[in-house]
Amino acid sequence: MSGAGDAFNKLKKAVDDHADKADGLIGKAADAAKKATGGTHDDKIDKGAGAATDYLRKRAQQNKER
Repeated sequence: MSGAGDAFNKLKKAVDDHADKADGLIGKAADAAKKATGGTHDDKIDKGAGAATDYLRKRAQQNKER
C-alpha cells in the first residue's frame, strides 16, 4: 500500500505546487463526471467541484505568500 501512498503524496505535492493551474481541471473533470452519470448526480458533483476549487484557490494563495 505504500506505493499508493507515495503516489498520492506526489500528486498532492504537484497540485500544491501548481494549484493555480490545477484549478482549471476541476471544471473539466466535473463536466466529464456529469456526462458519465447522465446528470443524475449533478448536485453532488457541483458540491465536490466547488469544494475542490475552494481548496485549490486557498493553496494557490498560500503559495503566492511564500
